[in-house]
Amino acid sequence: MIRKAVMADAKNIQNLVNTHAKVGLMLPVSINEIYEKILEFVVWDEGGEILGCSAMHPTWENLAEIRSVAVSQYSTKKGIGTAVVESSMQMAREVGITDAFLLTYQPGFFGKLGFVEIEKEQLPKKIWSDCLKCAKFPDCDEIAMKRTL
Repeated sequence: MIRKAVMADAKNIQNLVNTHAKVGLMLPVSINEIYEKILEFVVWDEGGEILGCSAMHPTWENLAEIRSVAVSQYSTKKGIGTAVVESSMQMAREVGITDAFLLTYQPGFFGKLGFVEIEKEQLPKKIWSDCLKCAKFPDCDEIAMKRTL
C-alpha cells in the first residue's frame, strides 16, 4: 500500500495537501515543488487512489525534514498518516540521517509518533531557505518538533 511516489502522483499529492491547506491545517504546496521533489515522497496507494502522502527532505548532514504529511479526509483514523510518516523516517535512516524535524499545526499527532516540541532557533539556518518563499515568513506560527531516528 505504501510506495515511492511517481510523477503521475504529483497532482493527487497536491490535491491532498492543498485540501488541508485551504482550512488552515497545513501550508499549501505548488505543483512545481512536488515535481521537483517527487523522489522525496511516499504515498499510500489503495487501488490506484492516493489516500495519504509524506515527504522526507534532507536538510543537513544528519537532519531531514518530514513534510507534506496529508491523508484524505475520508480515510482518517486508519493509520495511514502514521504509516507514511514512518516510511519517510525509514527513508531518512537508509541514507544515514539520525534526526528528523518538522513544522506543524498538528503537534498532537506528531507527539504520538515520538516528536517533541523544540524552539525553531534550534534548527540550522539552512532550513529557512524554504521559509523565505512562505507567505507567513517571518511570522511563522507553525510549531517546530524533532525526533531522533
